[in-house]
Amino acid sequence: MATRGSALALAQSRSVAAALEALHPGLTVGLNVLKSEGDQRTDMALSTAGGQGLFTKVLEEALLRGEADLAVHSLKDLPTTLPEGLALAAIGTREDWRDAWLSPVSQSPWDLPEGAKIGTGSPRRRAQLSLRHRGLRFAELRGNVDTRLKKIAAGEVDGGVLALAGLNRLGLAGQVRHIFGEEELLPAPGQGFVCVETLAEGEAFGLCRAFNVAAAQAEASCERAFLARLQAGCMAPVGALARSNGANLSLVVFVGFSPEHPIRMRAEGGISSAVALAERLADQVLAADPGSRSDEGGEHGV
Repeated sequence: MATRGSALALAQSRSVAAALEALHPGLTVGLNVLKSEGDQRTDMALSTAGGQGLFTKVLEEALLRGEADLAVHSLKDLPTTLPEGLALAAIGTREDWRDAWLSPVSQSPWDLPEGAKIGTGSPRRRAQLSLRHRGLRFAELRGNVDTRLKKIAAGEVDGGVLALAGLNRLGLAGQVRHIFGEEELLPAPGQGFVCVETLAEGEAFGLCRAFNVAAAQAEASCERAFLARLQAGCMAPVGALARSNGANLSLVVFVGFSPEHPIRMRAEGGISSAVALAERLADQVLAADPGSRSDEGGEHGV
């Protein structure tokens, strides 16, 4: 298994490895720890560093060279178009999709005075937070989860926003002061999902397929299809949340390419047509604002 070496990546990879070994008695999964470009280039904003694929490309190259049989990713880091020859073999049950607020000075960002500085490099988070509090300023908050938490605690910013899923997986949710609801902050497409990537053909794909959760795949595919239809990468100011309930699925989205005219839409349909539902909603967004089509690249990390 190819994996990044951060504490969160290792926690996710070890969890998937244990699940696969339980599903296939006699199978042993070892870890091939690699350092991605995104892990190395912590001195610049993700948008400047290139964004799309910064945290996944090195793992995919290991798959294509035969140096690994599978790779584990946070799904929100993975571009919607995979390299030729690779496939998503499995998507696991979603962890909490919400974003979390951590701060030494305030219970939530809504309590902060005008001019307060928020730690996040995500255009998605910045766009949605600014809608509710026009006086906020923003600063990049790079590094692994522990590094970010230390910067927040040291007062480099008045608070920071991280994905709750990663904090839960690392046992750090006790530091959270506020959890953002759907009306406050929609997640990145794929946020909270862990996925397994393999060669499109071969034994590893079949073995990993047993880890796949059908409802999770439908929800994730819906969110990623919306992003893909916009031709937007994960560094775009786009939020999407799909939720399934038996045979039905709902999708709510946020698109903030135009700060003065943000778009928020919702649609419902059958879970079997999740991708078509997402594409129809994306077409409605494009009809409302043709400028919502973008080719900018990825929001990464937690």
